[in-house]
Amino acid sequence: MQWPAMALSVLASWLVASKQRRKRGWGFWVFIVSNVLWVAWGLHSGAPALVALQFCLAAMNIRGAFKAEAPKDDAKAAQAQAGH
Repeated sequence: MQWPAMALSVLASWLVASKQRRKRGWGFWVFIVSNVLWVAWGLHSGAPALVALQFCLAAMNIRGAFKAEAPKDDAKAAQAQAGH
């Protein structure tokens, strides 16, 4: 299970670095699946730090996804100053 988890982690990293929004979206979900596999492996192998790490990484990925979708206050201010 660790090899598929590792392969998905690498694939997800490749996808989220894409300039294409759709690929980045796929990368997010591939990362989530890799987190699930790593948690399963960590529980199976008795590695609590690995399990905790995966929960932290998943939380950061979810936070990043929300921040990427939220409108930026700086962009709103710039539009207001430009008269848009």
